[in-house]
Amino acid sequence: MLPGRSGLEILQALRQRHIDTPVLILTARDGVDDRVLGLDLGADDYLAKPFAVPELLARVRALLRRGRPSEALRLKAADLELDVVTRRVVRGERQIELTVREFDLLEYLLRHQGNLVSREMLAREVWKEPRRATPLDNVIDVQMTRLRRKVDVDGCPRLIHTVRGVGFVLREGEP
Repeated sequence: MLPGRSGLEILQALRQRHIDTPVLILTARDGVDDRVLGLDLGADDYLAKPFAVPELLARVRALLRRGRPSEALRLKAADLELDVVTRRVVRGERQIELTVREFDLLEYLLRHQGNLVSREMLAREVWKEPRRATPLDNVIDVQMTRLRRKVDVDGCPRLIHTVRGVGFVLREGEP
C-alpha cells in the first residue's frame, strides 16, 4: 500500500535482481493469505499492525543474527584467511598487512572465489565508480600487482590469477 508501487512489487523486483537484503514486511494486511504471499515473494519476516515495538526490535535483531551466506565474516581460500570484522589477513602462519583498498580488493576476490572478476566489476564494486570518463584499468592493475606481492609470496601456491583481456580469478591452481 505504498504510493506508486506496492511493497510486494518492490520486494519481488529486489529478489529478481538477486538483492538479498533482509526484508521485514510491516503492514496492516494481516490475513493468512497476505502473510503467505509476502513470505513466498521473498520477505524474511512479516509483522502485521498493530505491533509492539519490543517485538519489532526483536525481529530485526533476529534478521541481523541470521545474516546471509554471502556476507560471511571469515573468508578462506587454501591457506589464506581474511577476517572481515578485525580486518586481519593471514596466509599460513604469516600475517599480511594490507592497505584499505588492498583489503577491499582481496575481500571482493574471496567473495567471488573461483569466478572470473572483470575490471568493470572491480571499478563498480570496490572503487564504487560505476560511470567514469576514464577507465580505472591501470589503477586496478597496479593495486592487483601490489596485492599479489603480499599474498602470493615465494613458497606459496599462487591464488590470484590474471585472465588476459578479461579480468582476474582467485582460486587454487591455474585458472
